[in-house]
Amino acid sequence: MANKNLNAAKTAKKDEFYTQLTDIERELQHYWPHFRDKIVLCNCDDPYESNFFKYFALRFNQLGLKKLICTCYNGSPVQGNELQLDFGDEDQKPRKPAYKVEITEVKDMNGDGAVDLSDVRTLLQNDKNILSELKTGDFRDPECIELLKQADIVVTNPPFSLFREYVGQLIEYEKKFLIIGHQNAITYKEVFPLIKNNKVWWGYGFKGAVGHFKSPYEDIASASDHREGMIRVSGVTWYTNLEIPKRDDYLDLVCHYSSEEYPKYEDTEAIDVSDSFAVPLDYNGIMGVPITFLYHFNPHQFEIIGCCEPCIRLETLRKMPKFKEFKSRQKLYNGILCQKRYHRLLIRNKHPKTI
Repeated sequence: MANKNLNAAKTAKKDEFYTQLTDIERELQHYWPHFRDKIVLCNCDDPYESNFFKYFALRFNQLGLKKLICTCYNGSPVQGNELQLDFGDEDQKPRKPAYKVEITEVKDMNGDGAVDLSDVRTLLQNDKNILSELKTGDFRDPECIELLKQADIVVTNPPFSLFREYVGQLIEYEKKFLIIGHQNAITYKEVFPLIKNNKVWWGYGFKGAVGHFKSPYEDIASASDHREGMIRVSGVTWYTNLEIPKRDDYLDLVCHYSSEEYPKYEDTEAIDVSDSFAVPLDYNGIMGVPITFLYHFNPHQFEIIGCCEPCIRLETLRKMPKFKEFKSRQKLYNGILCQKRYHRLLIRNKHPKTI
């Protein structure tokens, strides 16, 4: 149900989902060394409403940031929910235009000895911080691209419907980034080459690969099977090109190859490995693994060859333990009845053991 709601949201372009602060804190704890003396851009985030803005504003001094820039697009459905910013004249109704906030200094404004959300609300009393209007606030708008050019690192949850275009822009301007996207985005023709060529990888991920996002759209949030105002989305993760310690962790391989346990695909020169932890330590050919293998991918240990939906003979699969027959995934290949596997990463072990 949750992913059906996500697909409906993408179709209707209602995919402005707001990330929980706890999820941001859990992931960002691994990246702190990257932020010192850097300009951070959150260009899909309504300042004061976005938890990305709150995260970086509250930790501005701890992280040693040089500047924090957040932008809001024109017509954002959440603008003013927590803090009403009056852009109108005294005798006019307050407007909700696109705008940006640039933070270069965060002080303990209320004198309580700590920087907290009450200080965030008064940041703009500091002459070194700026609030100004934008034409559209769209990340593709020239004025927003100028902000992107300033930035060292981009951190946000971009619209899922624009993920291809968003990532393409980051790569075009050679930016470091940490962003949220669906796991299946690795299958996009615009994204997979970046994964294969070791230019983009997965971060640590959401707990259970499930994210719970605040949705400003009543029809989407109310249709979700989660608590009021939230939508549950499975299969989401963090995409980044920032180096993190887990990239150097070697996957402990304990399984041995046998033709009975690792059937070959009919249409692809590879064997099927049903689980990331079942990769055989002594196989030197190409292996098809679930895309979630990216959580364990070490570029020193493995090489990514490709990504596809291969198929296996049904008669072979029926001999395997825990086989489940999915008729909707069946196909004929060269006159042989096969089962089409869900997307697999094709990998090779760079250092197979010889027994």
